[in-house]
Amino acid sequence: MKIHFYGYNAFIIEAANKKLAIDPGALFFYWFRFTSLIPPSKWPGITHIFITHGDPDHFWHADRVASASDAKVICNKTMVRTINGQPLMLGPRNKGLAFTTTFNNLQTLSVDETIDLDGMSITGIKTTHGQLLLKVGPFSKIVKPGPGERIGWGAIGFDINLGGKHIVNLGDTLLHEKEWQDIKEPDVLMIPIGGKAIHNTMDVEQAVKAVRIMQPKYVIPCHYNCPAFFTKQYNPADDRQFKAEVEKAGSQCVILGIGESIEITDE
Repeated sequence: MKIHFYGYNAFIIEAANKKLAIDPGALFFYWFRFTSLIPPSKWPGITHIFITHGDPDHFWHADRVASASDAKVICNKTMVRTINGQPLMLGPRNKGLAFTTTFNNLQTLSVDETIDLDGMSITGIKTTHGQLLLKVGPFSKIVKPGPGERIGWGAIGFDINLGGKHIVNLGDTLLHEKEWQDIKEPDVLMIPIGGKAIHNTMDVEQAVKAVRIMQPKYVIPCHYNCPAFFTKQYNPADDRQFKAEVEKAGSQCVILGIGESIEITDE
């Protein structure tokens, strides 16, 4: 199994003749650009697209990747509504809660539901997107997820069993100590750590608590020190501190830069 990282929560996982893309979003409004996190050259051959929620940095290019690859899309049931008899997904580039987009191959699930799909077992994990502090220069605004808010819409994590490997991706989430007790010893845990200043995800200390609960073999921190707005350090976090604490807890921590990869073997 090979795992490629593209910033934020964007990953490609290659294993068992499959190519999974997680959160093919955009560089979030960095100098007024919404550049694809996963390079378009990597889109062909993708077999499955996992969407953890509907924010632009996770979802902006999902329909384009699906069109280029004819991949199946897996998401929370709340990301889809039936309108005039047609299932429509939340529009990746629409404002607000507009369900406008058709996907040819769509598979939904709920939290704690397990589905079997193309040789994979996939379980929905409870996640909760935190409030987001939007700060540009001296101006700031707090946006809280809620029934009528786009932010964090459809939040869900994924517990994926593929090719004998157990992979957990949490998307953007706060800590859920009780709900995650049953997730034990995954081969790989992809976990956000950049919530100290922005509060939209766990911070380093909370993410370490999650690692102690799950006891994964490998931990890949994500969604921190992201380029956004006019800075290269949105969602700041100290990954070296995180790595030290993870390794004290008995797991291996792999810090990946954008475009870097790790190969998970059967050793």
